[in-house]
This record gives sequence, structure tokens and C-alpha cells, in this order.
Amino acid sequence: MDAKVLIVDDEHEIADLIEVYLRNENFDVFKFYSANEALAFIETEEVDLAILDIMLPDINGFELCRKIREKYTYPIIMLTAKDEETDKITGLTLGADDYITKPFRPLEMVARVKAQLRRYKKYNAKSAPAAGPVLVHSGLVMDVSRHECLLNEKPLVLTPTEFAILRILLERKGSVVSAEELFHAIWKDEYYSKSNNTITVHIRHLREKMGDTADNPKYIKTVWGVGYKIE
Repeated sequence: MDAKVLIVDDEHEIADLIEVYLRNENFDVFKFYSANEALAFIETEEVDLAILDIMLPDINGFELCRKIREKYTYPIIMLTAKDEETDKITGLTLGADDYITKPFRPLEMVARVKAQLRRYKKYNAKSAPAAGPVLVHSGLVMDVSRHECLLNEKPLVLTPTEFAILRILLERKGSVVSAEELFHAIWKDEYYSKSNNTITVHIRHLREKMGDTADNPKYIKTVWGVGYKIE
């Protein structure tokens, strides 16, 4: 897979391990041990995906994620400490697409990188789009083939992950889709557990962008203990 991956982690052993596994998959890897070095690099070079540790010596990973999101939409995967649930939620809320908990299995990391890149490449395809469905619901219009979404005739700026979640819910309008179904449909891997809150946080982010609320939803409804639906 021809893609440029940025790694930012001040733990040399972990950064080096990630680099080895990704290079074995034919990725171009750019590795930095500090946030400021990484920021200088991305100002002049194109990147397809970033892997950011939270604990960095100069700027923390949250702030680095926020700075990247001010200009760029490529996928961001956060590296979080074991059982730090707040870190996971904070990273996703700031615009990260996924997180990996340390210590991690290298093959899981590779699988998550590949899943994010597949979705990002598809979302940003430059070729002329084939005819595809236009999904409509209460002022929400999604042109799937053009990867465009309007809400009340105004552009709704979504990350590839948010677009994918919203598309699935629109395609199955009226039916409940569980978090596990959404996770497998988007990431297409087996690394799901009931404690995984990735989908929950992305749903929250979607609602914020759409001006929706969990208590009185106009678009995405939570069916407690089951999943989510648009009706």
C-alpha cells in the first residue's frame, strides 16, 4: 500500500517497532520523537495518516491532534495508556479517528492503519465518481458517490469515519444498528469489545456537528442497550 505515515512518540522503542511493522507493509514512514519536529515536517510534506502518542515532551498529543485538524483531514490514530478512558474520549472528540491502547499487538496496529487508509483513500478519490445513491432525511442530503453531505442546504464537514457511520445509518433508516455492527462495517477487523467506546464518541461528534442532541434527537436516536437508528 503506497501511503505516507507519520509516527510521533518519544518512546524510541515503540516508535521504532511501529516503523518496522509498517515498513514491512511497504508504507513510507516518517518518525519523530517530539511534536514540534512533526509539526515542522507536516508543514512542508504531505501525509496520509498520523499515529500520535499522547505523552510527548513538548506539546502533548491532544494539542498536536488539534493543530493537525485545523488544516488537515487525514486519519489520526492516538496511542493511549492502558485503561485511560478519558484519554480515549478526549482524543476522539478532538478529531482523532481511532485509538490504540499500549501495550498493543503490532498486527492490530497494522490492521487499524490499513482500515483507516482504505476509508480515507475512498473518501478522497480524485477519479470521476460513478453514479451512486443520494440519501435524504429531514433536511439531510448525502451524495454517496461524491462524498458530500448537506444539512439544511449547508455543507456538513465530516471526517471519513463520521461520513461512513452516517451513511450506514441512513442506508438502514428505520432499523437499529448496534455499535458492534457499525464497528465491524467500518473497521472490518476482529478487535472489538463491548467496552470499546469508539463508535459512541463518533456519534457524539456527529450530533454536535448536526446540532442534534441525545435527549431529543432529530436525526440519530439512541436505542439503549441495542444501538442507534435514524427514523
